[in-house]
Amino acid sequence: MIHERYEILKSVLNEKSRRLLLATEAKLLGWGGISAVHRETGVSFSTIADGLAELESGVVDEGRQRKIGAGRRKILDTTPEIVTALERLIEPYTIGNPETPLCWTLKSTRKLAEELQEQGFKISHARVADLLKHLNYSLQSNRKMIEGGKHPDRNAQFEYLNLAIANFQGENQPVISVDTKKKELIGNFKNNGKEYRPQGTPELVMVHDFEDKKQGKANPYGVYDIAQNAGWVNVGIDHDTAAFAVESIRQWWLQMGRTVYPDARNLMITADGGGSNGSRVKLWKVELQKLANEIGLDITVGHLPPGTSKWNKIEHKLFSFISQNWRGKPLTSLAVIVSLIAATTTRTGLQVKCGIDQNHYPKGIKIKDEEMRKINMVRAEFHGEWNYTIKAQRA
Repeated sequence: MIHERYEILKSVLNEKSRRLLLATEAKLLGWGGISAVHRETGVSFSTIADGLAELESGVVDEGRQRKIGAGRRKILDTTPEIVTALERLIEPYTIGNPETPLCWTLKSTRKLAEELQEQGFKISHARVADLLKHLNYSLQSNRKMIEGGKHPDRNAQFEYLNLAIANFQGENQPVISVDTKKKELIGNFKNNGKEYRPQGTPELVMVHDFEDKKQGKANPYGVYDIAQNAGWVNVGIDHDTAAFAVESIRQWWLQMGRTVYPDARNLMITADGGGSNGSRVKLWKVELQKLANEIGLDITVGHLPPGTSKWNKIEHKLFSFISQNWRGKPLTSLAVIVSLIAATTTRTGLQVKCGIDQNHYPKGIKIKDEEMRKINMVRAEFHGEWNYTIKAQRA
């Protein structure tokens, strides 16, 4: 009879109700009741005994189905080191969106699970998906992964960069990711996003976004220290040129880098393949030679392959959080921009410093072949147009 009653009711009872039902059956049977109920239902002795203890104590947690602490422990609690292992696997294949801190990866959860299992972790692809969500990764459609033409050595270049970064960091040498954030109009203009304000009192801004010629635009150039989770943003008021880009790196070194890396011998820079710090920009290399000579460091540069600008670490480690911090706030002056950038923080400890660059950087500077020949540059065997080292010319 116990078996029949249990089979009829178990589909409509939750875990707690089933436990108490079986405990009631065992209590009515008296001595040997737990064994009898176990034989009839197949439910474990401990579950029935726990139910009896609840009945006898008169204390039943009405707000829970399981006892406190029951159930499988989370993998983050039992194996916290798996997060670091997972991050190492996805770092070379991570894409960021400059307007949001969400990221996505090109590796499938099944592939990641297989690679983690090879390292000795017991994990399924479903748990990998949960961990990715915990790390603020989102599931994206294929159309958002295509930014441009796919170079046949795209993945190989990312693997090359990842190994180079690991080698630099292993020797406590600085590695930075650099890029220009999009230009921002200075003035009382609409800024996308929302912020909390008293109801019915929205921030009033200009109807049209016509540039204020007196205030112009701000050019934020960012430098992100990967190991330190720290950023420097140089806010320029003139053209975004290679000279401006290198000056921004110079200011990072003077304001932050040299203090953190007093024994540095080399500096590694990861940058997009285009823009002011592009792999084909001659002025970029000329200015880097000047910087290397000035600070006495050999500078190794690794460019991201074509069509992968959103993969740049600075996009989703620094710029996305700046965008989040100033959303809904009009950028009325350079002082406001600097203040909002410098106030950017994250739960992972991101620190940001910011300064204003009022220098002028003329466009259209031509570099002669003679100047290029003076650069002490060593190209890597693998894609030397993307990977090269500019050695300091010491007097």
